[in-house]
Amino acid sequence: MASVKQVIVMRTDTDPPMRKGKMIAQGAHASIAFLTRKLQTSNVLKLRADEKEWIEGRFTKVCLRVDSEDELMAIYKEASEAGLETHLVTDSGQTEFKEPTRTCLAIGPNKSEEIDRITGPNGTHPLKLL
Repeated sequence: MASVKQVIVMRTDTDPPMRKGKMIAQGAHASIAFLTRKLQTSNVLKLRADEKEWIEGRFTKVCLRVDSEDELMAIYKEASEAGLETHLVTDSGQTEFKEPTRTCLAIGPNKSEEIDRITGPNGTHPLKLL
């Protein structure tokens, strides 16, 4: 098992349902958001040890699903309060959706066991694979 990973949590209940390509694009936005946020706030990319391990290692990602925006937001809140790297993606509503829509969330990169406390099989929000 990877010692550092990132989890992408994707909503599966949007109306209209997201096309697979849209899901991939939204997940990619979420995954790279931690790097772009750091670059937007500083000209120097300062990475925590676990972020550096993730980038220099295998870029482990796990894609999970939720069936409601409420569930997505509960996981976001808990992960944020736990001090984990979190990035919530809200689609602008210019293509598939008629209004801005929260689509997914990236948690990490962080230590796997920290993320698993929330999203793992024995976590407070045990999620299913996407």
